[in-house]
Amino acid sequence: MKKLCSKYLENSQIVVYLILILLLVLAQILSPGYLNPTHMAGILRLASFMGIAAIGQNLTILTGGIDLSIANTITFANVIAAQIMMGRDSSMLPALLAVIVMGIVVGLINGTGVYWLKIPPFIMTLGVGTVIQGIFLIWAVLAVIAIVLLHKTPYGRKLYSVGINEEASRFSGINTGRVTFSVYLISAVIAAVSGFLLVGYTGTSFLDVGTSYNTKTIAAVVIGGTAITGGKGGYLGTIAGAVIMTILDDFLTIVSIPDAGRQVVQGIIIILLVLVYSREKKK
Repeated sequence: MKKLCSKYLENSQIVVYLILILLLVLAQILSPGYLNPTHMAGILRLASFMGIAAIGQNLTILTGGIDLSIANTITFANVIAAQIMMGRDSSMLPALLAVIVMGIVVGLINGTGVYWLKIPPFIMTLGVGTVIQGIFLIWAVLAVIAIVLLHKTPYGRKLYSVGINEEASRFSGINTGRVTFSVYLISAVIAAVSGFLLVGYTGTSFLDVGTSYNTKTIAAVVIGGTAITGGKGGYLGTIAGAVIMTILDDFLTIVSIPDAGRQVVQGIIIILLVLVYSREKKK
């Protein structure tokens, strides 16, 4: 029994769901009524935006990279979609196509810089970033696609391989350039779609709508058990990571913790989890 428990606790994706359950219990104790179905439905809707944006971040981190252009891609897409739609539902399809094209352009720029120009992902994507009620269903569909893509397809196996050892992957016949290009392309398109969906949720656009999404998507991915160095993890854990980040932010707001305090608490939790996962990896 002890060995079985130890085996389960060594799985970071199981650990993150245990943390999620404990966080929900704590929230209910400190704020009775927190688990009210209506409130939890709102939490899942908010988590959906982060969860969708985190799909692309998950892919880039699995290859050992990182995408810091997500925040500004979301903001840019949000503004473009709002300008095209102007409150007209009939313009929804043209707006969606426009933000997808924008996401493809951003992804190609990122992929070119990271793979061909050998610019570190941190610098490249940060530089590029600088220069609904039905949202949960959309997230669920995209989540299934992401999980199947990572664990049931040759592309997923190649992606993990590149994250573990890019040089060895190249010698084994994997087109590492194509894999690298693809993850940044997917990440940018997903971020653009997230910006589009935020227009439907908020009914408007503003220039800092995506500001916090760089750190939040990275945090969701890392909390979910994906190694920041790449090659280990998956989107199943990231789902819990996105919900944990949303609940944490919501609960700290309810108990009147100021923004600076919320950032400190979130930072401490992220650091502790990264240390725990790093220790597991060494074992």
